[in-house]
Amino acid sequence: MSELQLTELIERYLNGELSSEERERFEALRRENATIDSRITDHAHFTGLIKQYGERVELEKRLNAIHQEIDVHALTEELTVHPSWVVKLWRNHHSKISVAASIAIFAVLGTLYVSGYFNKTSSNVIALRREVDSYRRTTENLNRSTNALLHDIKSGKRILAPSKFGGSGFALTSNGYIATNYHVIKGSDSLYVQNASGDSYRAKVVYTEPAYDIAILKIDDESFAGLPNIPYNFRKGASSVGEDVYTAGFPSDSIVYGRGYLSSANGYNGDTVAYQVSLPVNPGNSGGPLLDTKGNLIGMISSKQTQTEGAAFAVKSRYLFKVAQQLTKDSTNSKISLNSKNTLMSLSKAQQFEKVKNYVFLVKVYN
Repeated sequence: MSELQLTELIERYLNGELSSEERERFEALRRENATIDSRITDHAHFTGLIKQYGERVELEKRLNAIHQEIDVHALTEELTVHPSWVVKLWRNHHSKISVAASIAIFAVLGTLYVSGYFNKTSSNVIALRREVDSYRRTTENLNRSTNALLHDIKSGKRILAPSKFGGSGFALTSNGYIATNYHVIKGSDSLYVQNASGDSYRAKVVYTEPAYDIAILKIDDESFAGLPNIPYNFRKGASSVGEDVYTAGFPSDSIVYGRGYLSSANGYNGDTVAYQVSLPVNPGNSGGPLLDTKGNLIGMISSKQTQTEGAAFAVKSRYLFKVAQQLTKDSTNSKISLNSKNTLMSLSKAQQFEKVKNYVFLVKVYN
């Protein structure tokens, strides 16, 4: 199937022009192939933008027509030179002015709504879930080579469409349990995790604790063969202010190392669930591990303060213990035993990172 044929088929599908049999076959293909499903979603979004643009152009035409009919320059002259005629002018033109004003106000409010202005909050703390830039793709990106896609499918390579949101996560156990932030996976329809080598696996949510902003995922993929023994242990006790710390995560499509220090025993506004750390983090770092220089895992990156450069927050590791214990208690199938042996202690920072990065995952969120 050529690129043109695929695009034409998607348009017929979205316009309801397929027969019942064709539609049934195409929807089966869509369920089986995440890339095709993403193409359909993106195409629908793109055509929606085109329609929106057309409506905006039509609105501008109407405004221009009203503007020409009112003769703004004449009104300005009359109002400036003869202020006593204001009432008369309003009586003569109030209907036209009211229509123009209403349309202008509607256009402004519509633009603010579409741009997401009304969704902004005044909070000084932002979560670090990353909206993937490639999700807002242009027509050129949408028209990528179908032949290359088919080649990858035939060769058995897993092809994933760009996710809408992304974050980080890290292994709790070698059999596929992964910790991340609840806000990273909130509202997801499907999840994949990708390791530092680029291998992707389907995952599912097995437990959430919104109060601590913690979610536990489980890799649910036949191709996943497990991980070597976890090299870091989970520190139960409190860490000391001033300790050097580091993190690894995915603020981009490649894993990034960041180092800093623990700057406060509590989080934003005295939150006892979190530490404050002085550390360079960005959207996508949410869910990344926070370790001390000995390789003890002491927390999980969750957010940063917008008004203070380098001020980030991390959920304390003891709350990961609580969630793991609760999951084990609530489920007969999910048993999590956190590692208590640290094999990183004698290694340099660079050597520690080389080991830790194999247990840190890019969390891809689809909805």
